[in-house]
Amino acid sequence: MTRDRRLFTPDQTGAMVTRLDERVLVAHADAWQAEGRLRAPFGGGACQDPGARLASSGLPFARWNGGDLVDLAKFDPAAARAWYAQRAFGAGVPWGLRVPADTAFPFGRLHVKLHCLALEPEQFMRPALPGQLRLGVAIASDVTAVARIDAVAFDAPFDECLQWNAPHLDAAGFTVVLASWDGEPIGTATAVLTDDRAGRSVTLFGVGVLAPARGRGVGAAMTAWLIERAFDAGATLAHLNPNNETAARLYARLGFVETRGIDVYADI
Repeated sequence: MTRDRRLFTPDQTGAMVTRLDERVLVAHADAWQAEGRLRAPFGGGACQDPGARLASSGLPFARWNGGDLVDLAKFDPAAARAWYAQRAFGAGVPWGLRVPADTAFPFGRLHVKLHCLALEPEQFMRPALPGQLRLGVAIASDVTAVARIDAVAFDAPFDECLQWNAPHLDAAGFTVVLASWDGEPIGTATAVLTDDRAGRSVTLFGVGVLAPARGRGVGAAMTAWLIERAFDAGATLAHLNPNNETAARLYARLGFVETRGIDVYADI
């Protein structure tokens, strides 16, 4: 798919956005729908209605349970609250809603603003692979190594990282890369390949590298490795949310460009 910069006006905000902006937001929701479907046996789930596309991991952490606004006029907050109250086998989970940036959203409170970056195949710039770095697909037996890196890299509890990462390993459509340096695991990242409302797309998240190995190009190498596999499998869009400006600069060197962001609302 070639870059389409023609502008149009979305219904909710009156802001002018590109078709790429819109596709990234839809692809983001596609990925969370895939995540919810994967986790349905664990108390999660996925739900699509005219107002919002809801997804849940079933875990008791708000950041792993969230919906994506589709149509503000049709969004029913009471119905969304009821749906999340049924997750985790009826125990309920905390949740939030992802809304296109700068939408006048009248429910809850703005919790955080996320940047969105996108990459199409013709803009992809492959980095050189560090000579001592080895990349491979993580399998179920690697879950402890993946969770340990995730916990350290993102300053999160190990048990939470273990619960989050375990279903991804060996799951159809999900690829977890494990990076090693001199035989020691030092980095991990995850991709989910979807073919839903936004077409064939890949979402990247959880790009984490242990502190002693940073500055060696490990994060860029893992990201590029996952992107190349997805593009080879027919994806025509890669997208992600950088954690900070340093990460954004890293992704820009691979060809990513900034698109319309996401506002995350809580306490809806």
